[in-house]
Amino acid sequence: MARLLACTSFLIDLDGTLYLDEELLPGALELLALLDERDHGYVFLTNNSSHSGHAYRERLARLGIEVARDRILTSGDATIDFVLNKTRHRSCYLVGTPGLEADVREAGLELDADAPDCVIVGYDTTFDYAKLEVACRLVARGLPYYATHPDKTCITSRGLVPDIAAIIAAIEAVVGKLPKIIGKPQPEMVEAALRRLGSEAETTAILGDQLDTDMTMAHWSGLCAVLMMSGETTPEKLAAWPQDQRPALVATDIGQVHQWLVHAD
Repeated sequence: MARLLACTSFLIDLDGTLYLDEELLPGALELLALLDERDHGYVFLTNNSSHSGHAYRERLARLGIEVARDRILTSGDATIDFVLNKTRHRSCYLVGTPGLEADVREAGLELDADAPDCVIVGYDTTFDYAKLEVACRLVARGLPYYATHPDKTCITSRGLVPDIAAIIAAIEAVVGKLPKIIGKPQPEMVEAALRRLGSEAETTAILGDQLDTDMTMAHWSGLCAVLMMSGETTPEKLAAWPQDQRPALVATDIGQVHQWLVHAD
């Protein structure tokens, strides 16, 4: 608890932590108000690259949370940032939704299905055989290959649905190659978030609902790990997780984090 109370910056996951679909989870607004009152910085973090950053901003506004676009960091944002700033690639073949495509175009990356510099794969709810065929051909040719995140499932009000891992597995089955992952739990996602906050990992907490992404990222990068049991993690999954990688704190939901911070006063 002392580690959490010493944090002045927060990375807040969206799906399964702040909300489920179009419903805020209990205590979300109260926690954000408290962080604003205390002048603690926070960035909303999501591995879900199927929506554009602007779409997330609009969703948050519908839920009563008005924030600037730069307070939202998707795995798509982090991937675009990496490609533009860490490589010489300026065009890509994109396996992604129209939302991710809009973010790629807005950032200045050219979309090219014939002779791109690299292949980028996102969580594509519009995925089809034609996209698979082109991606496999280009990856087999030896083009650099990036994926926005590694998630196996995405939490929705309907339950868990297939995420990007199914697409990555399909490409691997054909060409035997895996991509460089950029989103959670990789350090590139943390670096992008900390740059936006102007903070250090030691004084930053992540509130998230997934062990293999949120909590693993905290373990790898030295963040204060606070697991929410409101999303994808079940008690059985937590019990089976390695003891040396267990989160610092486990909360029923984001409302319990709010209560911890309030009562610490």
